[in-house]
Amino acid sequence: MTHGLESLLSEYDLITEEDWENALKEIVQHLALLGLWRSKFYEHAAFYGGTALRIFHGLRRFSEDTDFSLIRKNPDFNLQLHLTAIRSELEAFGFSFEIEKKQKKTVSPIESAFIKGNTVKNLLIIRATPEITGRFPKNKKIKIKFELDTDPPGKAVYEVRTVLKPVPFQVKIFSPPDLFAGKLHAVLCREWKTRVKGRDYYDMIWYLGKKTPCHLDHLKERMVQTGHIQPDHVLDRDGLLSLLYSRFEMTDFHIAKEDVRPFIRDQQELDLWDRDFFFEIIKDIDIC
Repeated sequence: MTHGLESLLSEYDLITEEDWENALKEIVQHLALLGLWRSKFYEHAAFYGGTALRIFHGLRRFSEDTDFSLIRKNPDFNLQLHLTAIRSELEAFGFSFEIEKKQKKTVSPIESAFIKGNTVKNLLIIRATPEITGRFPKNKKIKIKFELDTDPPGKAVYEVRTVLKPVPFQVKIFSPPDLFAGKLHAVLCREWKTRVKGRDYYDMIWYLGKKTPCHLDHLKERMVQTGHIQPDHVLDRDGLLSLLYSRFEMTDFHIAKEDVRPFIRDQQELDLWDRDFFFEIIKDIDIC
């Protein structure tokens, strides 16, 4: 194992098989970000979502997906070059992953790909013990979703953050108020069907605890783009609270808690989750 991998692995308290699997996923995400830096991806795009929040702002839960948005609309953006750079970076550190671009069945501005590899084979690269690797089915695969929005919502603010491990590099990410706006858009507008994504609610609590303001203009841009409000809609703080209260009324918080459980260690964090809890904590939301 290289010194760079050792430096990444040293950040984790590895006890259970879930600890090892989550650490492996996050190391792969780090190396993907490094590969994208080498391919000049951040000249065109910025990082957002739960993984950005965990890596750059210390979110306590693990996140499976890597979400990016172009800075300027470009439906013809060539993603393949950058996916190749990710695979090359992973191979340079000894990992074995395939990167498969998803073929779209409908017209959409979202380009998707999956980073996929055998769990046991890649755990061996970070020197997981036979006791740990023996707990996984031999054909089990790690799968990390990569998504790029080629039609970005407007009025976003970006910042550049430096990563020191495994080597120094820089990533362009959305500012915290814009990250919060994106998360509130997910809370308000994500289609649930039968599965409430509790991870959205968990992240929202994190933002509120950090007293991060929501960039309201960027949230409005996102909601207009997805057709949830009209361009002439006046979205202010009271209007946002009203939308959130309505969403909480519709939410099955039992399902929401079950969704987020596999990604957190302290299960008691979820004990307070119900409609009244979210009604209470959202009252102090800040906007900018």
